[in-house]
Amino acid sequence: MSATGISIVVYRWAGSWGPFKVSIPCGECALTKDIIEDTIETELEGIPVNLTVRDWLSEWWKPFIKAGFHAPIVIVDDKVISQGRALNRGLLTQAVIEAHAKKSRITQNIVFGKASCPHCAEAKQALTDAKVPFDYYDVVKQPRALYEMIARVKPIIGPKTPVTVPQIWLDEKYVGGKDQLIKHLKMTS
Repeated sequence: MSATGISIVVYRWAGSWGPFKVSIPCGECALTKDIIEDTIETELEGIPVNLTVRDWLSEWWKPFIKAGFHAPIVIVDDKVISQGRALNRGLLTQAVIEAHAKKSRITQNIVFGKASCPHCAEAKQALTDAKVPFDYYDVVKQPRALYEMIARVKPIIGPKTPVTVPQIWLDEKYVGGKDQLIKHLKMTS
């Protein structure tokens, strides 16, 4: 997948403004920064991320205009995703993957599915029989795959349509589910 970097900005309880100066470190701010750094190295590995840490009191008006009022404030691509408490890494992972999906495209053949899905098994077998190489991601066992699938499928099928599996991309194009795959394979063979 090709992409441009995702911006993460953290405003921590620190800095100064006029006669006010923060001299007591914020434990939740430090914890939030550590969570972000670890999440970038693990769940978000391979996604280009630019992390910036700023002092809230020195620049309070910047997050304020985005409705960020209470440090630690975490902003992903100009959207406040967390504030006032230690960061939930699942929220961060989902927000970064959603932002990444908007900026990148799928360049390989992919099947998103789950182990207990008979349609997924049939789709994988149809691709194997047609000798079409593909990568398979289990959305139950791989949370990153679930977040990516939803972020990529919802704009195509609409916000009120339930997302089912499998969800398939071939040759950089969205195919759909198993039935659409079978039709596609018949048309291209």
